[in-house]
Amino acid sequence: MEKSEIKKRIGALRAQIEDLRYRYHVLDDPQVTDDVYDSLTRELKGLEARHPEFQDAESPTNRVAGKPLDKFSKVRHDVRMLSLNDVFSKDELEAWEKRIKKILAEASAAEGPVYFAEVKFDGLAVSLIYEKGVLVRGATRGDGFIGEDITQNLKTIKTIPLKLRGENLPEFLEVRGEAVMTKKVLEELNRRQEKEGKQPFANTRNAAAGSLRQLDPALTAERNLDFFAYDIVDNPNNPRLITDGRFNPTNTHSGLHENLRKLGFKTFPEYEVVAKDLKKVEEFIDRVEKIRQGLPFGTDGVVVSVDQLPLQKLLGVVGKAPRYMAAYKYPAEKATTTIKEIKVNVGRTGVLTPLAVFEPTLVAGSTISKATLHNMDQIERLDVRLGDTVVIQKAGDVIPEVVEVLLKLRTGKEKKFKMPKTCPVCAHLVEKREAGSKKDGASVAYYCTNPKCPAKNRRFMQHFVSVLEIYEVGPKILDRFQEEGLISDAADIFALKKEDIQGLERFGEKSADNIIASVNQHRQVPFPRFIYSLGILHVGEQTAEDLATHFGTLEKLQAASLDEINAIENIGPVVSKSVYEYFKDKENGRFIGKLFKNGVKVLEQARAGGTGKLAGQTFVITGTLDSMSRDEAKSQIKRLGGKVTESVSKQTDYLVVGKEPGSKYEKAKKLGVNVLFEKEFKELTSGQ
Repeated sequence: MEKSEIKKRIGALRAQIEDLRYRYHVLDDPQVTDDVYDSLTRELKGLEARHPEFQDAESPTNRVAGKPLDKFSKVRHDVRMLSLNDVFSKDELEAWEKRIKKILAEASAAEGPVYFAEVKFDGLAVSLIYEKGVLVRGATRGDGFIGEDITQNLKTIKTIPLKLRGENLPEFLEVRGEAVMTKKVLEELNRRQEKEGKQPFANTRNAAAGSLRQLDPALTAERNLDFFAYDIVDNPNNPRLITDGRFNPTNTHSGLHENLRKLGFKTFPEYEVVAKDLKKVEEFIDRVEKIRQGLPFGTDGVVVSVDQLPLQKLLGVVGKAPRYMAAYKYPAEKATTTIKEIKVNVGRTGVLTPLAVFEPTLVAGSTISKATLHNMDQIERLDVRLGDTVVIQKAGDVIPEVVEVLLKLRTGKEKKFKMPKTCPVCAHLVEKREAGSKKDGASVAYYCTNPKCPAKNRRFMQHFVSVLEIYEVGPKILDRFQEEGLISDAADIFALKKEDIQGLERFGEKSADNIIASVNQHRQVPFPRFIYSLGILHVGEQTAEDLATHFGTLEKLQAASLDEINAIENIGPVVSKSVYEYFKDKENGRFIGKLFKNGVKVLEQARAGGTGKLAGQTFVITGTLDSMSRDEAKSQIKRLGGKVTESVSKQTDYLVVGKEPGSKYEKAKKLGVNVLFEKEFKELTSGQ
């Protein structure tokens, strides 16, 4: 054949194979046998091998990827991969609906929520990046901000298109979904594992995650993974609302699913439903629960979303999870076992947590030998004793826990548990403290009083490097550095030198370079992240964000009184006291000073609570603005140093009012809050 004919034949083969892949894996409509598919693929491979000038990254033959990797590289997600808030009952789901309806009413939303419910896949969440319709990168979720590049492995999954279907494809598209292993494939894999004398996988989720983390893509290819797409990401580079002639313009999550199918992705339309009321969603949940054991893949619940994308934007995100979405989890699986021992772990804040140890027991698809007892309040409430037969439960990723004691099975030899009087790690005294007020239901916790307790220090260092995203320094490396005397606390990490590391056994020049480079890249820390990294008792990501937004600088936070901290919205007296006492502690002050001495710099909260013209002023926005979105208005306020909250109070300085403002407008007038209409707001925020 002439070269032009060969090129034409290669193109035709690629198109035919891709069409057969789409029909078989996405439409579930195989047109030919596997033998024909394999024969066409063999012909294509032969032509490409003999004519490398016609090689193409989009070719179906590139699904069997290249050489094994030394390690996975880290990649940053442009838009954070969020977690979901779980609900475990219809009551909790209805409470979620009540909250979002209240928020939408306060935001004067023009319409109420419609819901989109879909089966929750039990696999591994991944992100796929397409440029000009071609797959260029695939990554794991990681911590939501940073994942691992597993592109070569994902290319082996036949339900992931290497090139999107259709013409006039977008310049950039990010699709997210779940990589899963079917139950049938798991059975076959475990039979092979047992035959080879290897440990079988506990469940499809573990098997899928383990398969995608193989450094050799050929091993991943053998596992026959599947992929279900569930979202097109909304970011400035990404045309989430596909509106060209090939797709239906959509403002709904269900419409995105339809467009994903047209792009060549597999979804699960048989188990999706659009519902105008929550009752129909609950009926769908019940229907799925009855048949979920017979589904080809693992599922532990149903994801319920507000279907309208504009309402999703209004509801926004809090912490790690979107307000507009909830994961309904089916009841946890339970099993019985006998407690052999109760151990005590020491956390990064010094709190002692009792842990029940028992014979390895299978529950929710996993073999577990330990379960948390939470605290002494829980032990006393359940009356848990050594030797008791207990019920343990595990739901999805939730830590296994002891939920019940089978009292009728007691023999009389069981022994009551007492919290140790000294720390099990450092032998310093343990102190009993009450958290919260009696009115709110105070709980008792036990703390190691030694500020230099090795267990506290170790857990804190792990927390510190994780929050600051120094991923080259993991738990094992931290332990090694401590053992070698290179570090005694987290601040010492920033004083490490290349020569300190490369001389250690199993550490070479390249490892040392990577660690030092990672440390140096994270010397400048955004203020909210710095607060969170300190491991202050009761302070999570959202509280750290609230503190940073209110005070703007570390110096102001360090000098704040207890009353000033307590006055911040969403921060109660227990948290306020914890924050205040942390910064008044001289040992903590010395640690922060050591961080600065070793080159760490805290970045002021970007134009929020800082030095802009709106510094120190609090805004609430209500109604629909003509010239900008509410998010754009919020960004403008923060850029100029102001703070935005959701509810009107006496502490509100300005209410920004758009069309159909609702109840916030009336409340602001009653409280005497300054009201700014859109034109006045634009005048106030212009000129800087």
